Amino acid sequence: MGLMDYLKGQFLEIIQWTDDSRDTLSWRFPDEDKEIKRGAQLIVRESQVAQFVYLGQFGDTFEPGKHSLTTDNIPILSTLKGWKYGFESPFKADIYYVTTRLFTGNKWGTSNPIMMRDQDFGIVRVRAFGTFDFKIVDPKVFLKEVAGSDHHFRLDEFADTMRSRIVSVFTDALASAKVPVLDLATRYSELGDALLPIINPATVSKYGIEITTFLLENASVPPEVEAAIDKRSSMSAIGNLNDYVKFQMAEGMAKGEGGGPAGAAAEIAMGFGMANQMFNQGVFNPNQPQATPAVGAPAAAPVADILTPAQVAQTLGVTEGDVLASIEAGDLKGKKIGTQYRITKAALEEFLSH
Repeated sequence: MGLMDYLKGQFLEIIQWTDDSRDTLSWRFPDEDKEIKRGAQLIVRESQVAQFVYLGQFGDTFEPGKHSLTTDNIPILSTLKGWKYGFESPFKADIYYVTTRLFTGNKWGTSNPIMMRDQDFGIVRVRAFGTFDFKIVDPKVFLKEVAGSDHHFRLDEFADTMRSRIVSVFTDALASAKVPVLDLATRYSELGDALLPIINPATVSKYGIEITTFLLENASVPPEVEAAIDKRSSMSAIGNLNDYVKFQMAEGMAKGEGGGPAGAAAEIAMGFGMANQMFNQGVFNPNQPQATPAVGAPAAAPVADILTPAQVAQTLGVTEGDVLASIEAGDLKGKKIGTQYRITKAALEEFLSH
């Protein structure tokens, strides 16, 4: 081998990377201690960029195309190397190829529950997982913060490196968006789109990647929060307590039920109606003569004029909490004596008549 052939073998004349993998994010061109010849051809294919690094500093970035490496084409590297009048001699520099295509179906998830403040339930713990698609938009930031000097940085390494970082960004975005837990559990697709404008500024500036699609596939809360959500759904289904009691009464009267809550409510309502009629007739007026009951007939039982919430609840076939809720809402009139409510017969009659 002649001297010219030997010297020619020490110089790089064509620099390219034919990527036949689907999981490579960045790849360092193996120079094997060879120097780059002036005028060498740099070939960058679609979905690639080539990043020059000289003595640990970022040089020029080349987009897809065929480039001749001359002084005019590498102004940053010329400045770093200190060429004042252009370069004629070969030079050494690290060349990283970075893949810019879209990487889809990457999984993310919280290894531990994240704490978030909810306007309905206070501080709650939430677990979440899903998938995201991303692409590299800033090769310099990506090489500096994610890939480093790895000569062949793959997708599996990226998943290990970025999973916790993506979860951290998701947590911050969720806190900033102030999404209620009820919406978190029912609007997965909308939530991902709503979080993208909050997530991307952080991922682009910190890691040089853009999240194009962010999907929340599942979000779970502790059992006690699930029970509270179920209870709230049940109360929404019942609606107004007054209408609910009337519906029970109508159902009981239509079916002729006597033993169930609806039948009991209907009977009590009828009893109060009869008592009201007797009151109007002066039966309970001590100043008006009363009819003498027939011999052997049982005396009419007196009707209590003041009832406790528990007695009203038993009368209507509902819980005491429902009665208190109606009092506080103003549907049922009650007078608070100390710490307890008392309800008059007239107030209960008025409530049942609406």
